[in-house]
Amino acid sequence: MGSTLFREPTTIMSELIVSTQVAAPLEKTFEAFTQLDKAADRVPAITSLEVLTEGPFGEGTRWRETRMMFKKEATEVMWVTGFNPPHSYTVEAESHGSRYSTLFEFKPEGDGTKVRWSFTATPLTFGAKIMAPIFGVLMKGTMKKCMLGDLEAIGNACEQDDA
Repeated sequence: MGSTLFREPTTIMSELIVSTQVAAPLEKTFEAFTQLDKAADRVPAITSLEVLTEGPFGEGTRWRETRMMFKKEATEVMWVTGFNPPHSYTVEAESHGSRYSTLFEFKPEGDGTKVRWSFTATPLTFGAKIMAPIFGVLMKGTMKKCMLGDLEAIGNACEQDDA
């Protein structure tokens, strides 16, 4: 019987969930959240966005987004992996050894729409698995603040007549 001196850590998945109430109908809210051509104008953290596929927003849509994160520009390619209009869509990206998955859910509530955003990060590489617990703690507050800022910005656009 041998002893194990070193064992690869188990996969750690961190999840953040934020939500907001938008004073706009379900269809209008869903549309505003999926209008990539207006995202850089609506969300202050996004400095540029380039759609990489043709056609309407839906499963398979890909784009390159650049935004300010930690006072530096970060660019990621993202793609839609799930699409159930006007109720939900899922976006994924891979970067720095991790897979990121974002689920947006839309539900009529009162005279408006409840928007729920869940974000998960799953480390794929050994280095990402080692760093996941540290970065998870450090980034949780910052990521939540960024997510809430994005929700507020797009929600405000939904509530205006030009959304």
